[in-house]
Amino acid sequence: MEVTIATAVGEFTMEVGVKEPILDIKQKIEQLLGVEVAHQTLAVYGIELVDGLDVEDYPIIFHGAKIDLTVKSTEPLPQPWEKIHVTIKFSTRWMDIELDRTETVKNLKEKIHIIDGTPIKKIILQFSGIEMKEDHRYLSEYGICDQSEITVIHRSTSCVRAEPTCRMVNFMVQTTSCLLNSAVIPLEMKDSTTINELRKVLLDEKILPRDDYFFIHKQRIMQDSCNLRWHGVEDRDFLYVFKGTISRET
Repeated sequence: MEVTIATAVGEFTMEVGVKEPILDIKQKIEQLLGVEVAHQTLAVYGIELVDGLDVEDYPIIFHGAKIDLTVKSTEPLPQPWEKIHVTIKFSTRWMDIELDRTETVKNLKEKIHIIDGTPIKKIILQFSGIEMKEDHRYLSEYGICDQSEITVIHRSTSCVRAEPTCRMVNFMVQTTSCLLNSAVIPLEMKDSTTINELRKVLLDEKILPRDDYFFIHKQRIMQDSCNLRWHGVEDRDFLYVFKGTISRET
């Protein structure tokens, strides 16, 4: 799930797991901002988060929650949006681009797609000979820093992986106050299930009323014809239901 880390100089978002230790979150912050774990204090609503506990030990930490970061140091806190400059190396050319410290692998692929036109699914990124496979990870987790060189490889059509086999995904559907009084509904479905099929199941089971509503996952509106895998839905993710329809201009 996604939470917001609030510092004295700004805010940035971070993905955390339900069972993730508080200490691991501090280590991620150290990688991103350079603030040593020993100098960090994390708190939610004034309640300090203890290193020996996990996220699930704090019911007040949920998707979209704000975690306050206090630094026990007289040194100035680095700004989370501080820029770094990296070199992107293509097969026949190279270019320098500016990135934020909190950019993820996916963010970088999206920028390369805009610059180069290559479909995101065909972009492979390598740093120091290691493929950066996990899109949700911060660049800093792969050791990317100022003046790093990242190699771009275009995956050929013949190398595109076959569609993965279906797997079961356990996730939560969170309704708004106007739908079943903000209920949280646990579901288990194949990741090949489309949003239309999900909607039909909820209607057939009379879990939701027969009104117009739409789903949001990680702040993105979900497309009815696409499946859970396409939207990147993973175990323990939340899908939010809002009443209404989405009109798209043509």
